[in-house]
Amino acid sequence: MNRKVLKVSLIAALGGLLFGFDTAVISGTTEALTKVFSLTPSSLGFTVAIALIGTILGAVFVGYPANSYGRKNTLKMIALLYFFSSLGTAMAWNWGVFLTFRFLGGIAVGASSVVAPMYIAEIVPASFRGRMVALAQFNVVFGILLAFFSNLIISNVITGPAQWRCMLGILAVPSIIFFGLLYLIPFSPRWLASKGRVEEAGSIIKYLAGPEDNAEKALKEIVDSIKSDSQSKNEKLFSTKYTKVILLAVAIAAFNQLSGINAVLYYAPYIFKMAGAGTNAALIQSVVVGFTNLIFTMAALLVIDKLGRRKLMLTGSLGYIVSLGALTVIFAAQGSVFSPLGGALVLASLVVFIASHAFGQGAVIWVFISEIFPTKVRAQGSALGSFTHWIMAAVISWTFPIFANISGAVIFGVYTFFMVLQLLWVIFIMPETKGIPLEKMTKELGIE
Repeated sequence: MNRKVLKVSLIAALGGLLFGFDTAVISGTTEALTKVFSLTPSSLGFTVAIALIGTILGAVFVGYPANSYGRKNTLKMIALLYFFSSLGTAMAWNWGVFLTFRFLGGIAVGASSVVAPMYIAEIVPASFRGRMVALAQFNVVFGILLAFFSNLIISNVITGPAQWRCMLGILAVPSIIFFGLLYLIPFSPRWLASKGRVEEAGSIIKYLAGPEDNAEKALKEIVDSIKSDSQSKNEKLFSTKYTKVILLAVAIAAFNQLSGINAVLYYAPYIFKMAGAGTNAALIQSVVVGFTNLIFTMAALLVIDKLGRRKLMLTGSLGYIVSLGALTVIFAAQGSVFSPLGGALVLASLVVFIASHAFGQGAVIWVFISEIFPTKVRAQGSALGSFTHWIMAAVISWTFPIFANISGAVIFGVYTFFMVLQLLWVIFIMPETKGIPLEKMTKELGIE
């Protein structure tokens, strides 16, 4: 793969970095927010979940601007939403204002979870698509690690009411940088061709093509695919012929959150405090979780196009079951007050859990969803997958502090049960999509 494709993919994937940072940064502020806004466990859960409610809207409605104005221009809009959300939450003077700007940030997260992988999938050759789309996921986890690390640094440098505001406001800086870098990337050739701008699409393919690529052949395949798709201009996603891919997208997205991953990311310090850790130790342990996430995402990035999507999902599912099962046993045996040994076991279990997620679901979900839908409904299909993902994330994040206060064993036991179901789904239902050109995916999946 040539440097131009890599550069374009890296810039687009920066949307994932903002996604990850915005997702995890609130984990360091939950204690302060509880005090400042006098939150109960239920209202704390809602405060965390409000951004995820925003992601649902972002995921559902981003298909229209992505199709009408292009993936590139939509990414610019998303960057601005991140910027204003960051400043707004940092300067919020009451709970309602805080919720409003977190909601806007959630819209940006939901939209970027659809558009960034879609754009990359449409730019790169099939042989590198898994790795390049997974770059977006790599940047998500890098953003999560940066958020945990940023929270730790700010907590040791700044004290008082300004601390949580700085944690949330710092995202404005990379948001503006991302906005500027988007001027350096081209429009998606597939989007251009779908708008009848075939000559421009051909120019971009030639610009991005390496010496081993046949640009004319690639353009012809895109145009032929779009002509086939355009036989029905008002193509609806929810039709019988797309039932299979709809169910695949909904299943992988739902299972992603039923693992409890967002509960861990949003409440990592909270969970470690349940295990008896102090505030600073909890933030340090959160960084360990974030670093583990990054390392295993990098590992998955290197092998996803060699091993395929299913093998990574199988490995991750087994790791989920072991780690979540261990957390269930630990909480059942020791309750909410932990000995030092119990705290160490919780950390070890969460490290295995996050490694399993990063190597499996975390690396595969957005690649898989961006691959399985035909061009004519790809934006709608990606939005559906993201919608399912985020609505489940909102449910999990809202309910975790409520049920964790009642019984840690029950909540982690429920997550374990759903990961057993995921393992069965991967074994018996999930297809392999490794190395299949997007234009041939419908035939391979038996859609048409």
